[in-house]
Amino acid sequence: MRIGIDIMGGDFAPRATTLGAILAQKALPSDVSLVLYGRESEINAQLVEAGENPADYQIVDCGDVIEMHDHPAKSFAAKTDSSIVKGFVHLKTDSIQAFSSAGSTGAMMVGAMMVIQPIPGVIRPTITAVFPTLSGGNCILLDVGLNADVKPEVMYQYGILGSMYASHLFGIENARVALLNIGSEETKGNIFTKTCHELFKGSPDFNFTGNIEPDELLLGHADVVVTDGFTGNIVLKQAEGFYKAIRKRAIKDEYFERFNYENYGGTPVLGIKAPVCIGHGISNDIAIKNMILHSYEVAKSNLSSHLSEIFEQKMNSGQE
Repeated sequence: MRIGIDIMGGDFAPRATTLGAILAQKALPSDVSLVLYGRESEINAQLVEAGENPADYQIVDCGDVIEMHDHPAKSFAAKTDSSIVKGFVHLKTDSIQAFSSAGSTGAMMVGAMMVIQPIPGVIRPTITAVFPTLSGGNCILLDVGLNADVKPEVMYQYGILGSMYASHLFGIENARVALLNIGSEETKGNIFTKTCHELFKGSPDFNFTGNIEPDELLLGHADVVVTDGFTGNIVLKQAEGFYKAIRKRAIKDEYFERFNYENYGGTPVLGIKAPVCIGHGISNDIAIKNMILHSYEVAKSNLSSHLSEIFEQKMNSGQE
């Protein structure tokens, strides 16, 4: 298996991304190799500085970089020699089996949607965040920022995508799927959440357990929590702010350390035809390593193929 990494993406590239790739390469199985996309001279310099032999790494020289301030769609079309564009071209042709970047999220989404494309039947792909629970497990929240405005039918598909992600990546069978709301009762919420609840009830596609309130996210009452991207992004950023406050107060606690984004590295785009992972722009070498390792786990699980099968069955049965 070959895993692609955008070495030029992120606030601390190419140093942090190269160091992260070195750490990941040492942690990956021997039959997995990394393909580094970026300016070859800069990558070689970083490898040599880290005491590595550039000949031990596969490097695709890219003369251009899509910067964070670039217009995602325009730069993707114009900068065809960039690390992000070349990575997506190679993923499309199966030269690599997964691609990840901590660079421009907008450009990564353009590549995911226009080059790789959504799985037939998926209305809108989504991204997730993983919250540690007090019981020692994880709670997967989706969407966390990709789609601010969605319809109940999209939310229903999030339930399917989240449940499959929980099963194939975290080993959670028959994952408990809950709907984020201001109350646990069916009658609580606005018209949108009430409509979603009615649609989710009795679902044959996932194990819907009802509404869940925000203060229960960390208690282990659900494995997957579905919400719209606007609300999910607020919840995620509040959690990040809470962790920053804990760090500034110099509070040492094993549970709170599980909120450190470095542990997760990045999130896959669920609902597209091939594995694509997006990392945080401020990623250091540890976060980059974990993003790459998660990309490998997503590719190894064949999650995209499993999702394709499910949505094909639903379309054939007339459910979509």
